[in-house]
Amino acid sequence: MKRRSQAKAPRVVIVTRETEYELLLARHGTRAQAAFFLSSRGQTIDYLTLRHERFHTALRRVVAAIPVDWRRSRVARKDLSRFLFEPDDTIVVVGRDGLVANVAKYLEGQSVLGINPEPEENVGVLVPFPVEAIDDLLYPAVEGRVTTQSRSMVRARLQDGQILLALNEIFVGHQTHQSARYSLSVGDTEERQSSSGVIVTTGTGATGWARSIQLQHRAAIDLPEHDERRLAFLVREAYPSVTTGTDLTFGSVREDECLRITSRMNEGGILFGDGVEEDGLRFGWGELATIDLADNDLQLIVG
Repeated sequence: MKRRSQAKAPRVVIVTRETEYELLLARHGTRAQAAFFLSSRGQTIDYLTLRHERFHTALRRVVAAIPVDWRRSRVARKDLSRFLFEPDDTIVVVGRDGLVANVAKYLEGQSVLGINPEPEENVGVLVPFPVEAIDDLLYPAVEGRVTTQSRSMVRARLQDGQILLALNEIFVGHQTHQSARYSLSVGDTEERQSSSGVIVTTGTGATGWARSIQLQHRAAIDLPEHDERRLAFLVREAYPSVTTGTDLTFGSVREDECLRITSRMNEGGILFGDGVEEDGLRFGWGELATIDLADNDLQLIVG
Protein backbone atom coordinates (compact mmCIF):
# COMPACT_ATOMS: atom_id res chain seq x y z
CA MET A 1 0.00 0.00 0.00
CA LYS A 2 1.20 3.48 -0.78
CA ARG A 3 2.56 5.69 1.97
CA ARG A 4 1.37 9.15 1.13
CA SER A 5 2.55 12.37 2.69
CA GLN A 6 -0.23 14.07 4.63
CA ALA A 7 1.21 17.51 3.76
CA LYS A 8 0.15 17.31 0.14
CA ALA A 9 -3.10 16.50 -1.57
CA PRO A 10 -2.93 13.46 -3.87
CA ARG A 11 -1.75 14.12 -7.40
CA VAL A 12 -3.16 12.37 -10.46
CA VAL A 13 -1.06 12.56 -13.62
CA ILE A 14 -3.00 11.95 -16.85
CA VAL A 15 -0.86 10.75 -19.75
CA THR A 16 -2.17 11.21 -23.30
CA ARG A 17 -0.96 11.58 -26.86
CA GLU A 18 -2.31 13.45 -29.87
CA THR A 19 -5.15 11.85 -31.76
CA GLU A 20 -4.67 10.97 -35.42
CA TYR A 21 -7.07 13.83 -36.23
CA GLU A 22 -4.90 16.32 -34.30
CA LEU A 23 -1.74 15.08 -36.02
CA LEU A 24 -3.43 15.44 -39.40
CA LEU A 25 -4.45 19.03 -38.59
CA ALA A 26 -0.92 19.83 -37.44
CA ARG A 27 0.33 18.62 -40.81
CA HIS A 28 -2.22 20.36 -43.04
CA GLY A 29 -3.13 23.44 -41.00
CA THR A 30 -6.93 23.38 -41.20
CA ARG A 31 -9.69 20.79 -41.15
CA ALA A 32 -10.73 21.77 -44.66
CA GLN A 33 -7.25 21.19 -46.04
CA ALA A 34 -6.96 17.88 -44.19
CA ALA A 35 -10.36 16.78 -45.48
CA PHE A 36 -9.37 17.75 -49.05
CA PHE A 37 -6.12 15.79 -48.76
CA LEU A 38 -7.97 12.64 -47.69
CA SER A 39 -10.82 13.02 -50.18
CA SER A 40 -8.31 13.35 -53.04
CA ARG A 41 -7.13 9.89 -52.05
CA GLY A 42 -10.59 8.37 -51.78
CA GLN A 43 -10.80 8.67 -47.98
CA THR A 44 -12.89 10.65 -45.53
CA ILE A 45 -12.01 12.62 -42.43
CA ASP A 46 -15.23 11.62 -40.67
CA TYR A 47 -13.77 8.43 -39.20
CA LEU A 48 -10.84 10.29 -37.64
CA THR A 49 -13.19 12.99 -36.35
CA LEU A 50 -15.36 10.36 -34.66
CA ARG A 51 -12.36 8.75 -32.96
CA HIS A 52 -11.08 12.19 -31.90
CA GLU A 53 -14.42 12.96 -30.28
CA ARG A 54 -14.54 9.59 -28.53
CA PHE A 55 -11.12 10.19 -27.04
CA HIS A 56 -11.91 13.66 -25.74
CA THR A 57 -15.23 12.48 -24.31
CA ALA A 58 -13.32 9.83 -22.37
CA LEU A 59 -10.68 12.33 -21.29
CA ARG A 60 -13.31 14.74 -19.96
CA ARG A 61 -14.85 11.87 -17.98
CA VAL A 62 -11.49 11.06 -16.39
CA VAL A 63 -10.77 14.70 -15.53
CA ALA A 64 -14.25 15.10 -14.01
CA ALA A 65 -13.65 12.12 -11.72
CA ILE A 66 -10.71 13.84 -9.98
CA PRO A 67 -11.84 15.67 -6.81
CA VAL A 68 -11.40 19.43 -6.95
CA ASP A 69 -9.12 19.43 -3.88
CA TRP A 70 -6.66 16.99 -5.45
CA ARG A 71 -3.73 18.07 -7.56
CA ARG A 72 -3.70 17.11 -11.21
CA SER A 73 -1.34 17.28 -14.16
CA ARG A 74 -1.61 16.28 -17.78
CA VAL A 75 1.43 15.32 -19.82
CA ALA A 76 1.66 14.46 -23.51
CA ARG A 77 3.78 11.57 -24.73
CA LYS A 78 6.23 13.92 -26.45
CA ASP A 79 6.89 15.71 -23.14
CA LEU A 80 7.42 12.65 -20.91
CA SER A 81 11.19 12.95 -20.90
CA ARG A 82 10.92 16.48 -19.45
CA PHE A 83 8.19 15.78 -16.89
CA LEU A 84 9.04 15.34 -13.20
CA PHE A 85 7.02 12.54 -11.62
CA GLU A 86 6.56 12.52 -7.84
CA PRO A 87 6.93 9.28 -5.82
CA ASP A 88 3.28 9.30 -4.71
CA ASP A 89 1.75 10.11 -8.10
CA THR A 90 -1.05 7.97 -9.46
CA ILE A 91 -0.65 7.68 -13.21
CA VAL A 92 -3.76 7.46 -15.40
CA VAL A 93 -3.01 6.57 -19.02
CA VAL A 94 -5.82 7.37 -21.46
CA GLY A 95 -5.06 5.83 -24.81
CA ARG A 96 -3.56 2.77 -26.47
CA ASP A 97 -1.41 0.04 -24.94
CA GLY A 98 1.74 1.59 -26.39
CA LEU A 99 1.27 4.72 -24.30
CA VAL A 100 1.77 2.65 -21.13
CA ALA A 101 5.08 1.41 -22.54
CA ASN A 102 6.05 5.01 -23.34
CA VAL A 103 5.56 6.18 -19.75
CA ALA A 104 6.79 3.05 -17.92
CA LYS A 105 10.50 3.82 -18.28
CA TYR A 106 10.08 7.15 -16.49
CA LEU A 107 8.44 5.67 -13.38
CA GLU A 108 9.87 4.29 -10.16
CA GLY A 109 7.13 2.20 -8.63
CA GLN A 110 4.13 4.51 -9.17
CA SER A 111 0.99 2.58 -10.06
CA VAL A 112 -0.52 2.95 -13.53
CA LEU A 113 -4.24 2.88 -14.26
CA GLY A 114 -4.89 2.22 -17.94
CA ILE A 115 -8.10 3.61 -19.42
CA ASN A 116 -9.13 2.44 -22.88
CA PRO A 117 -11.13 5.21 -24.61
CA GLU A 118 -11.91 3.01 -27.63
CA PRO A 119 -12.51 -0.63 -26.67
CA GLU A 120 -13.79 -1.28 -30.19
CA GLU A 121 -10.44 -0.13 -31.64
CA ASN A 122 -7.80 -0.99 -29.00
CA VAL A 123 -6.85 -4.43 -27.70
CA GLY A 124 -6.46 -3.07 -24.18
CA VAL A 125 -3.86 -5.43 -22.70
CA LEU A 126 -2.19 -2.61 -20.75
CA VAL A 127 -5.24 -0.31 -20.73
CA PRO A 128 -7.82 -2.87 -19.61
CA PHE A 129 -10.51 -0.59 -18.20
CA PRO A 130 -13.32 1.27 -19.98
CA VAL A 131 -13.68 4.91 -19.07
CA GLU A 132 -16.72 4.18 -16.88
CA ALA A 133 -14.43 2.32 -14.45
CA ILE A 134 -12.65 5.52 -13.42
CA ASP A 135 -15.34 6.33 -10.84
CA ASP A 136 -14.81 3.05 -9.00
CA LEU A 137 -11.04 2.76 -9.38
CA LEU A 138 -9.59 6.23 -8.86
CA TYR A 139 -9.99 6.48 -5.07
CA PRO A 140 -8.71 2.93 -4.40
CA ALA A 141 -5.80 3.56 -6.78
CA VAL A 142 -4.73 6.73 -4.97
CA GLU A 143 -5.09 5.02 -1.58
CA GLY A 144 -3.22 1.90 -2.67
CA ARG A 145 -6.25 -0.38 -2.28
CA VAL A 146 -5.96 -2.00 -5.70
CA THR A 147 -4.48 -5.15 -7.16
CA THR A 148 -1.38 -4.47 -9.22
CA GLN A 149 0.51 -6.68 -11.61
CA SER A 150 4.29 -6.39 -11.85
CA ARG A 151 5.53 -6.27 -15.43
CA SER A 152 9.26 -6.80 -15.92
CA MET A 153 11.27 -4.29 -17.92
CA VAL A 154 14.45 -4.69 -19.94
CA ARG A 155 17.55 -2.52 -19.41
CA ALA A 156 20.55 -1.80 -21.64
CA ARG A 157 23.67 -0.20 -20.16
CA LEU A 158 26.60 1.29 -22.05
CA GLN A 159 30.10 1.61 -20.61
CA ASP A 160 29.81 5.40 -20.40
CA GLY A 161 26.89 5.04 -17.96
CA GLN A 162 24.00 5.66 -20.35
CA ILE A 163 20.95 3.50 -19.60
CA LEU A 164 17.95 2.62 -21.77
CA LEU A 165 14.79 1.07 -20.31
CA ALA A 166 11.86 -0.52 -22.15
CA LEU A 167 8.67 -2.35 -21.25
CA ASN A 168 8.29 -4.40 -24.44
CA GLU A 169 11.65 -4.82 -26.10
CA ILE A 170 15.00 -3.27 -26.94
CA PHE A 171 16.28 -3.29 -30.51
CA VAL A 172 20.01 -3.36 -31.22
CA GLY A 173 21.07 -2.78 -34.81
CA HIS A 174 21.59 -0.19 -37.53
CA GLN A 175 19.36 2.88 -37.63
CA THR A 176 18.78 2.50 -41.37
CA HIS A 177 18.03 -1.21 -40.90
CA GLN A 178 20.91 -2.21 -43.14
CA SER A 179 23.24 -4.99 -41.96
CA ALA A 180 24.31 -4.59 -38.36
CA ARG A 181 27.66 -6.01 -37.34
CA TYR A 182 28.44 -6.91 -33.76
CA SER A 183 29.62 -9.61 -31.39
CA LEU A 184 26.95 -11.25 -29.23
CA SER A 185 27.61 -13.28 -26.10
CA VAL A 186 25.55 -14.90 -23.35
CA GLY A 187 27.10 -17.05 -20.67
CA ASP A 188 30.26 -18.63 -22.08
CA THR A 189 29.04 -18.57 -25.69
CA GLU A 190 30.03 -15.81 -28.11
CA GLU A 191 29.53 -15.25 -31.83
CA ARG A 192 30.27 -12.50 -34.33
CA GLN A 193 27.21 -11.79 -36.43
CA SER A 194 25.88 -9.74 -39.32
CA SER A 195 22.10 -9.41 -39.23
CA SER A 196 19.11 -7.12 -39.42
CA GLY A 197 19.43 -6.55 -35.67
CA VAL A 198 18.66 -8.16 -32.33
CA ILE A 199 15.41 -7.96 -30.36
CA VAL A 200 15.54 -8.49 -26.59
CA THR A 201 11.99 -8.92 -25.31
CA THR A 202 10.17 -9.04 -21.99
CA GLY A 203 7.06 -11.08 -21.31
CA THR A 204 4.95 -8.04 -22.11
CA GLY A 205 6.60 -7.59 -25.50
CA ALA A 206 6.53 -11.30 -26.29
CA THR A 207 3.13 -11.04 -27.98
CA GLY A 208 4.30 -8.39 -30.44
CA TRP A 209 7.47 -7.91 -32.47
CA ALA A 210 9.30 -10.85 -30.89
CA ARG A 211 6.38 -13.18 -31.57
CA SER A 212 6.35 -12.27 -35.26
CA ILE A 213 10.10 -12.99 -35.50
CA GLN A 214 9.65 -16.30 -33.71
CA LEU A 215 6.91 -17.38 -36.10
CA GLN A 216 8.74 -16.19 -39.21
CA HIS A 217 11.96 -18.01 -38.36
CA ARG A 218 10.29 -20.92 -36.56
CA ALA A 219 12.59 -20.30 -33.62
CA ALA A 220 12.33 -23.12 -31.09
CA ILE A 221 12.18 -20.90 -28.02
CA ASP A 222 9.54 -20.40 -25.37
CA LEU A 223 9.01 -16.68 -25.12
CA PRO A 224 8.54 -15.35 -21.56
CA GLU A 225 5.10 -14.90 -20.06
CA HIS A 226 4.06 -11.47 -18.81
CA ASP A 227 4.67 -12.45 -15.17
CA GLU A 228 8.10 -14.05 -15.71
CA ARG A 229 11.41 -12.55 -14.63
CA ARG A 230 13.04 -13.63 -17.87
CA LEU A 231 14.03 -12.10 -21.20
CA ALA A 232 14.43 -13.66 -24.63
CA PHE A 233 16.60 -12.53 -27.52
CA LEU A 234 15.99 -13.17 -31.21
CA VAL A 235 18.33 -12.29 -34.08
CA ARG A 236 16.72 -11.07 -37.28
CA GLU A 237 18.01 -12.58 -40.54
CA ALA A 238 21.52 -13.52 -39.43
CA TYR A 239 23.91 -13.86 -42.39
CA PRO A 240 26.59 -16.60 -42.48
CA SER A 241 30.00 -15.64 -43.86
CA VAL A 242 33.70 -16.32 -43.35
CA THR A 243 33.69 -14.11 -40.24
CA THR A 244 30.07 -14.26 -39.04
CA GLY A 245 27.92 -17.11 -37.80
CA THR A 246 24.27 -18.04 -37.29
CA ASP A 247 24.37 -20.45 -34.35
CA LEU A 248 23.44 -18.06 -31.54
CA THR A 249 20.27 -16.57 -32.98
CA PHE A 250 17.84 -17.01 -30.08
CA GLY A 251 17.86 -17.81 -26.38
CA SER A 252 16.78 -16.84 -22.89
CA VAL A 253 18.33 -14.36 -20.46
CA ARG A 254 17.39 -15.23 -16.90
CA GLU A 255 17.36 -13.02 -13.84
CA ASP A 256 21.00 -13.70 -12.91
CA GLU A 257 22.26 -13.43 -16.51
CA CYS A 258 22.94 -10.73 -19.07
CA LEU A 259 23.33 -10.47 -22.82
CA ARG A 260 26.45 -8.66 -24.04
CA ILE A 261 26.64 -7.06 -27.47
CA THR A 262 29.75 -5.30 -28.75
CA SER A 263 29.29 -3.01 -31.74
CA ARG A 264 31.31 -3.48 -34.93
CA MET A 265 29.61 -0.54 -36.65
CA ASN A 266 31.55 2.65 -37.35
CA GLU A 267 28.37 4.70 -37.69
CA GLY A 268 24.63 4.16 -37.61
CA GLY A 269 24.58 1.73 -34.70
CA ILE A 270 21.67 2.30 -32.33
CA LEU A 271 19.75 0.89 -29.39
CA PHE A 272 16.14 1.93 -28.88
CA GLY A 273 13.23 0.72 -26.80
CA ASP A 274 9.56 0.12 -27.52
CA GLY A 275 9.84 1.40 -31.09
CA VAL A 276 10.85 4.94 -30.08
CA GLU A 277 13.96 5.66 -32.12
CA GLU A 278 14.11 9.30 -30.97
CA ASP A 279 15.12 8.14 -27.47
CA GLY A 280 17.75 5.75 -28.81
CA LEU A 281 21.41 5.51 -27.80
CA ARG A 282 24.22 5.67 -30.33
CA PHE A 283 26.11 2.40 -30.58
CA GLY A 284 29.42 2.93 -32.36
CA TRP A 285 32.42 0.69 -32.92
CA GLY A 286 33.75 -0.90 -29.74
CA GLU A 287 30.78 0.09 -27.55
CA LEU A 288 29.62 -2.68 -25.22
CA ALA A 289 25.91 -2.93 -24.35
CA THR A 290 24.99 -5.09 -21.36
CA ILE A 291 21.31 -6.06 -21.49
CA ASP A 292 19.43 -7.58 -18.55
CA LEU A 293 16.29 -7.31 -16.47
CA ALA A 294 15.71 -3.86 -14.99
CA ASP A 295 15.53 -3.39 -11.22
CA ASN A 296 12.16 -1.64 -11.41
CA ASP A 297 8.95 -3.23 -12.68
CA LEU A 298 5.89 -1.49 -14.05
CA GLN A 299 3.10 -1.60 -11.45
CA LEU A 300 -0.03 -2.02 -13.56
CA ILE A 301 -3.43 -1.80 -11.87
CA VAL A 302 -5.54 -4.80 -12.84
CA GLY A 303 -8.37 -4.71 -10.33
